[in-house]
Amino acid sequence: MICLAQDYDRISPKAQSAIEEARQKGRGVAICGVTLVEIARIASHGRIRLTPNVETFLSDVERTLVVLPITALIALQSAALPAGYPRDPVDRIIGATALIEDIPLVTADAQIRKSRAVRTIW
Repeated sequence: MICLAQDYDRISPKAQSAIEEARQKGRGVAICGVTLVEIARIASHGRIRLTPNVETFLSDVERTLVVLPITALIALQSAALPAGYPRDPVDRIIGATALIEDIPLVTADAQIRKSRAVRTIW
């Protein structure tokens, strides 16, 4: 997982451009609420290091990005994604959120992009 705020240079130029365009047009950048859980989980396992710490990082994310809640429609959509979509529940919730909210998903995940179930940018 690439953390937007701390690994921005690892995001593709096309994705960077889409993010900047959304910000400039006042649309903001959104993430699914379950992403906060995923960030906390992988940080606690040492897979990423957040500075100054995970608590501050997550608070900054909440302050600077639109955090989208998991709704009943999103839960239903996550179960209805096609077989080619990753089975990971977090990936399915994130993809379903993009579908329900009708927003493209910025992702480097090749399996998600290959599934073509969700409009992606990379």
